[in-house]
Amino acid sequence: MINLKGTVSQIKVLKMSDHPLIYFQLNEHHCLIATHALNFLADVTVNSTISIAGHYNARKQFVVRKYSVLGKPQIVIEFEKSVYPKRNK
Repeated sequence: MINLKGTVSQIKVLKMSDHPLIYFQLNEHHCLIATHALNFLADVTVNSTISIAGHYNARKQFVVRKYSVLGKPQIVIEFEKSVYPKRNK
């Protein structure tokens, strides 16, 4: 398995079905993610720094098996900016 680290510059949803397919560009690498694609959309935005592991397919696209967001995921940032009041315990 090959490991890459970089900044996401573009995200596109190629196929929206039971198993979505997401295309993104990490530095100069063209990448595809199918496993945990919806979680990926919730965690990553353009200019997010991520680390990925996977392999290249026949079309020289990097197929992601695992990913990790370096820093805060986007869903956490959105939750912290929420206008709803915090719950008292």
